[in-house]
Amino acid sequence: MPAAASTRPKARSTQSTAKRPVPLDRPYVPVQKRPLPPGRPREWYIDHNRRLKAMRLAIALLDLGFHTPRQAPDEVVQLAAQLIGVHPPSPVTCRMVRALLQTD
Repeated sequence: MPAAASTRPKARSTQSTAKRPVPLDRPYVPVQKRPLPPGRPREWYIDHNRRLKAMRLAIALLDLGFHTPRQAPDEVVQLAAQLIGVHPPSPVTCRMVRALLQTD
């Protein structure tokens, strides 16, 4: 018996966002902040804010052309923080940024 033909359509190749030029002449516009839910332990708020900061920094690094964790030592992450106007990240936050940049 012959093998059944696949009924799934083939995926079209698209241009990766990593290869597209990103206009850096636009000013950084921060997202409007919302209040956090009350009643959580203090550690939850600290971790939550750290994750948000790490995401913002990872996005900024991707926009600047840093796509791998090896390209983002603590100094580069701290420079990105200066560019987007946030306080310098701690070493823990820098590690979180590199974890977000990993491609596995």
